[in-house]
Amino acid sequence: MKHLGVQSSTVGVVVPTGYSFNLDGTAIYLTMASLFIADAMGHRLTWGEQIALLAFMIIASKGAAGVSGAGLATLAGGLQAHRPELLDGVGLIVGIDRFMSEARSLTNFSGNAVATILVASWTKTIDLSKADEVLRGRDPFDESTMVDPHDEEPPAATPHGGGVPTNPALCDFEQVSLGGLVGRPAGPQRADVDG
Repeated sequence: MKHLGVQSSTVGVVVPTGYSFNLDGTAIYLTMASLFIADAMGHRLTWGEQIALLAFMIIASKGAAGVSGAGLATLAGGLQAHRPELLDGVGLIVGIDRFMSEARSLTNFSGNAVATILVASWTKTIDLSKADEVLRGRDPFDESTMVDPHDEEPPAATPHGGGVPTNPALCDFEQVSLGGLVGRPAGPQRADVDG
C-alpha cells in the first residue's frame, strides 16, 4: 500500500483494523456455506430465513480470528447459535475447507486493500499521481527492496559478545567463524576427570 502512495499512518491504522473487523471473504463464506449445508441436509430456507442468516453471519464474521481456518470454527459456532439443527452438516465441508480458506484469505486481502485506498482518498493521504503510475504499470514494485542484504560482514564482536549483556564471572566467550558466540563454563578446564 505504501508503494501505491498511501501514507504509512493510514496503512498502519486501516490494515490492522480491517483484518480485525473487515473480513469480507469470511462473511461471504459463512453465508454461502450455511446455505449449502442447509440445502444438502434438506432444510429449505425461505427468503426471510436466508436474509436473517446472512445478517447473522455477517455479524459473526466480525468475531472471527484473522488466522487460517478460523472461518470453519466461526461457521460451527454461528450455526449452533442460529440454526442448531444444521450443525451436523459442518462435517460435509471440512474436507474442502482448506481450499476455501485460501479463497477467503484472498477476498479478505482484496477487501482490505480497497478499504485502505478509500480511506486514504477520503483523508487525502494518498499520492494520486503515484497511484496512477503504479496502477498503469509504469512503476512496478521491486521486491528486492524488501530483502535484507546477506552479503554483508557480520558485526565485530565486543569483549562481552557484541553488546549482549553477560556476566563475565559465569562464562568465557570465544569467537567462532559465523560471528556467533559459544559459551563454556568459567574457571579451569579439566581434560579428564578420574574418580
